[in-house]
Amino acid sequence: MEVFAAIAPEGLSPVAAWFIIAASALTAGLTAAFGLGGGLVLLAIMSALMPAPAVIPVHGVAQLGANASRFALHFKFTAWRPFIWFIGGAAIGAFLGGQLVVTLPAWLLRGAVGAFVLYSQWGRMPSFAGLEARAFAVVGVVGTFLTMFFGATGPFVASAVSALKVDRLVYTATHAACMVAQHGLKVAAFAAVGFAFHDWAVMIVLIVASGFVGTLIGSRILKRSSDARFKRVFKWLVTALGANLIVQSAYVFVQTLL
Repeated sequence: MEVFAAIAPEGLSPVAAWFIIAASALTAGLTAAFGLGGGLVLLAIMSALMPAPAVIPVHGVAQLGANASRFALHFKFTAWRPFIWFIGGAAIGAFLGGQLVVTLPAWLLRGAVGAFVLYSQWGRMPSFAGLEARAFAVVGVVGTFLTMFFGATGPFVASAVSALKVDRLVYTATHAACMVAQHGLKVAAFAAVGFAFHDWAVMIVLIVASGFVGTLIGSRILKRSSDARFKRVFKWLVTALGANLIVQSAYVFVQTLL
């Protein structure tokens, strides 16, 4: 039992820690089978169980590992020109976001993630029709700035990559490359402002390893369901998770006023 308890950093119960590790495998399977969605579900689960200041940094490392494996498999198909513009903008977005994120209270961060999760399912992503490669600098700035607060901005970047009108392999490689850059710069920014990644090192390794296993085996299980059925269940599951985060945030905010 001591071994199981040892992986949980301060502020997180062993049961919650192992639940998050298992969720990493499941959500990686979602992404492998359906292209998007796993990172958003993992973010919502982490936000409900982990100390709020640790959610975005730890989730960033998990997503960096997941996207790095996708990029490694398909890197030769990457559309390099848009990616180069993107990474330049992403560096600016990470710097600007890093200056602000550490000043926000935990309840506000949790509520912001909940609101973003709900918007991702019920709002409308911007249209990037006719987007040129150099415009990816702006996508990099905006997407990476937002990910410092909300974590899972993959759908936003995916909308931009889709506007390139490339085939599936180029889309997969280019989106993965942008996500590696975005999450890598985000992790570097949090390290620069003093987040103690070493306190979470064992759990991070297990989350990444679990996600890798989920990527390998999850798609075979999940592909048995139709896309239409998956999307309906996914939408309402994520909505419930997002609403729960907002309720938690509102409760803590009210407590601060009493």
